[in-house]
Amino acid sequence: MGKAIEKIALDRGHEIAGRIDLNDRPPYALADVAIEFSQPEAAIANIRQCLDQRIPVVCGTTGWLAEKKTVEDYCTKTHGTLFYASNFSLGVNLFFRLNDLLAKMMEGQPEYDVSVDEIHHTQKKDAPSGTAITLAQGIIRNLSRKKEWTTPEKARPGAIVINSFRIDPAPGTHVVKYQSTIDDIEIKHTAHSREGFARGAVLVAEWMPGKKGVLSMADFLKF
Repeated sequence: MGKAIEKIALDRGHEIAGRIDLNDRPPYALADVAIEFSQPEAAIANIRQCLDQRIPVVCGTTGWLAEKKTVEDYCTKTHGTLFYASNFSLGVNLFFRLNDLLAKMMEGQPEYDVSVDEIHHTQKKDAPSGTAITLAQGIIRNLSRKKEWTTPEKARPGAIVINSFRIDPAPGTHVVKYQSTIDDIEIKHTAHSREGFARGAVLVAEWMPGKKGVLSMADFLKF
């Protein structure tokens, strides 16, 4: 993702002020914004370091969200700017809205149960994906009979089961399934490459200057 983001940023006329890797943490005094796509175990430290240096952060790393509230509070405390999204693809964010709408429509159809499938490449470290969790959270907000999400081995009544598959070279497929004894209803998003994710992150970074606080794709897309 970092390489894809860098290519699009350079193609759009931007300058890369610094790169973080395992052995290099350059100063970011000249940076207007930081784009953080790394690993769950590194994301929090990276975000805090940028906030400490008054640099707005666009973060797309998933797998650390148990600490998200703490990081958001730190952003507020430091008067910083943090933009987090589980997926920066504009198509996926339209898919999120479609998922919300369908869940509302299914409120009066108790004969349908719902689950989420996600497929990614084998190098993806976290499971379920952040996008799948966001889809499940959207269903929970709009469908009163669902209270939480879970994985297949912990399946229980009232929970949305998220099934995770790791198959190369899949960049990302998500399916929301409503199933009854009579029929099934599915909505599906399939990414053909990482370009959509990377382009969305760069577009958000271009939008960030002058913004303050904790932000999301709803702020960017004006949903």
